[in-house]
Amino acid sequence: MDFELTKDQQALRARARELADNVFAERAARWDEREEYPWDNVKDLVAAGFMGMTIPKEYGGGDTSILDVILVIEEIARACGVTGRIVVEGNLGVVGALRAYGTEKQKQRYFPWVVQDGEKPAIAITEVEAGSAATDLATHADEAPGGWAITGHKRYITGAGTSRLYLVYARFGNRPGADGVGGVLVERDAPGFRLGHRELMMGLRGIPEGELHFERCHVPSEHVLVGPGDGFKKLMAAYNGQRLGAATVALGIAQGAYERALAFVTQRKQFGRPIAEFQGLRWKIADMAVRLDAARLLIHRAAARAGRGFPDALEAAKAKTAAAETAQFVTSEALQLHGAAGYGRSLPLERMMRDARMFAIGGGTLEMMRNLIADRILPTRANWRA
Repeated sequence: MDFELTKDQQALRARARELADNVFAERAARWDEREEYPWDNVKDLVAAGFMGMTIPKEYGGGDTSILDVILVIEEIARACGVTGRIVVEGNLGVVGALRAYGTEKQKQRYFPWVVQDGEKPAIAITEVEAGSAATDLATHADEAPGGWAITGHKRYITGAGTSRLYLVYARFGNRPGADGVGGVLVERDAPGFRLGHRELMMGLRGIPEGELHFERCHVPSEHVLVGPGDGFKKLMAAYNGQRLGAATVALGIAQGAYERALAFVTQRKQFGRPIAEFQGLRWKIADMAVRLDAARLLIHRAAARAGRGFPDALEAAKAKTAAAETAQFVTSEALQLHGAAGYGRSLPLERMMRDARMFAIGGGTLEMMRNLIADRILPTRANWRA
């Protein structure tokens, strides 16, 4: 196994780091304080070619591997977690599902939105009674003249309002369980679709989390991405790419906090010497470094094996679990090393700590990730409904 990046990958990573450090880092606090979507950053991402990297070249994309995208996400998230999430959803998730399952007409319509306009398509799964139990969703699609009528209510949808395109998980007819779930592409101006309440979140405040309401929202037949039967299985396969991207944002936030801590302990003096000379603090730095490398290796393994397809569910779950816990640990320890200054808002560490906390919940809670991992490695699967 060769753990070295190619020269092209090293150059790509360096280009992303330069943009993050020289442009995004200075703006990051603004999006957090104003709870404002970073449209300025989106323009820069489009100009750099970081939106639609995984989209085939015939549609204007870069046709790159998932590993290439992962390298960019980590560097961007070091400076701004919100912008890192936008890169995820501009390359994985809905984009990956469209690449794998979309019709030619769907690809021609929606891929330019991502590549040219910086569109961040949103995944709409969660409902009031369907969080981790995603197959319990009640939003349903009923046959209507020329297409389908969607009725239901989604909650905690990332990008609600700012996204123009939503991949809505819906139940077709009255088919129960996972077998009845498919995915429908809904545009923001579709008749019968309206935005609801915006949730005020602890971190990652620059991307809205909100409600979507579908009141016999009419969509044409050609907007069905995957129908019922094996639709839910296909959708969740694509979601593994989104999950790996989320893990990488968590890793990037942690890496940014670690770099600040590393620089600080070598400069800060107490009792007449740099605090990096105190064994207890040296151990903190060592623990942070070990956890970061472990999470990164799990992420890179899953991405490298996926190539241009979808990551394995087990490998994505392991990577997300490790990265989410690493992000919480590293941001907390980095803040602790800075003392009162870390707790203050003049430094980004308190924001990084708030941003990192989301990844233990969104995209699959740590508890559900452990359930998934255990189901794959033990001889029998747990029956959660029993």
